[in-house]
Amino acid sequence: MVNEVMNFLDELNGKKVAFVGMGVANVPCAKWFASHGVEVYACDKRDKDYIGADICAELEALGVHFSLGDDYLSVLPDMDLVFRSHGILPFQNEWIGECIERGQKVTTEMEIFFKYCPSKIIAVTGSNGKTTTTTLISKMLEKSGKRVFLGGNIGKALMPELENITSDDFAVVELSSFQLLTMGNMVNKPDIAVVTNIESTHLDHHISLDEYVDSKRNILIYQSASAKTVLNADCDYSICGRVYHDMRFDVRGRLYQFSIKHPVENGAYMNENGDIVFADNGNETYVMNKSDIIIPGMHNVENYCTAITAVWGLVSVEDIVSVARTFGGVEHRIEFVREFNGVKYYNDSIATSPSRVISGLKAFDQKIIMLCGGSDKGNDMSQMAPLILEKVKLLIVNGATADKIHDAVVNADGFADSGIEVIKTDTMENALMIAKDKAVSGDIVSLCPACPAFDQFKTFEYRGRKFKELVNGFDD
Repeated sequence: MVNEVMNFLDELNGKKVAFVGMGVANVPCAKWFASHGVEVYACDKRDKDYIGADICAELEALGVHFSLGDDYLSVLPDMDLVFRSHGILPFQNEWIGECIERGQKVTTEMEIFFKYCPSKIIAVTGSNGKTTTTTLISKMLEKSGKRVFLGGNIGKALMPELENITSDDFAVVELSSFQLLTMGNMVNKPDIAVVTNIESTHLDHHISLDEYVDSKRNILIYQSASAKTVLNADCDYSICGRVYHDMRFDVRGRLYQFSIKHPVENGAYMNENGDIVFADNGNETYVMNKSDIIIPGMHNVENYCTAITAVWGLVSVEDIVSVARTFGGVEHRIEFVREFNGVKYYNDSIATSPSRVISGLKAFDQKIIMLCGGSDKGNDMSQMAPLILEKVKLLIVNGATADKIHDAVVNADGFADSGIEVIKTDTMENALMIAKDKAVSGDIVSLCPACPAFDQFKTFEYRGRKFKELVNGFDD
């Protein structure tokens, strides 16, 4: 463990530390602190059953105190350091301001990680494609023989890894706007910053579009002059209409760009033949053809161009091509599950909105069988109806939104001439069984819910894993 990390833990000796929101990041961090003798308080409005009985038992065995239910914040005045969950936004929660007024420090797992991480950091953000791009970068580095610590918004806390990471390793980190919002102390970090794209999104959580875009800018405005920044040549980063929001003007080091539409001066791009080429001040290197990429969809070709631009000079072309020909996709993101009786099954449980479904449907070159439905978060289902009529042969809707999706599709212009069949059922499991019975060799069945999973499952991950369990359980 590096001396700075040891000193940080030693400074917490005899102090009280609270973690507010016991999710995927704060739980392992609370365990890590408690295992090093720090007095830890786990605060959450939800009960132990929701957090998980096994998780709570493990925390209690380490001496962690619990403050749960409606009064879960009552212990905060006694704390010396407070960690907020990344999803708890600082400008919309009064208790954070109250802590600051009392002189308490409020921070996050990722802020501490960036402060003390001894390795090079490759950080990825953007409105779409973050997880796949981050995963591709880590796969390419690992293929080249490097030791990689992958985490952040991708679902793994990295702060507990600080005692294992060395200066020879690489940390590959996915960062959401929520994580980046307060990360204004990243002096000369990250070493490589990637912004996949910017769209108008998450406005149900951020105060304004300006706040959302400014949070993304934090990933690159603290970099050093020797750092590398990777941006999307096909994206208008001045989405807010304020010229300084074009992130190209924020770059401190060397700017690289990627494109699937046209050549770039420095970075990876796809030409008219589908070849992916890396350009470096006029010198061009052929990398591979888009056909070498086994995960479907032009958006994944774009993700590869992004990742290639990020790792160029750190890995070989051979390693990049090897990953492209073997990597089957990130879990729950158009993830190939299995081919059974000539039918290919895909898990796209992450598609919890109509816009995600649209992206998923565009990945396939044939009409598919689509499983759709879940809990209702108020989305307008009609926006995906035209593409469903074009790309789906059998739509099986289920769950709380079955009627809503059914009506949006059957009432859409062109429904009568589309040839689509629409079936309603109650659960995702029954929808899958209907799909299995009706599919013939050559068909594709994809779970594309367009909705959160809360009507039947705890999260979209639980839904996707149940889907895979059922598919992998098929027998002749």
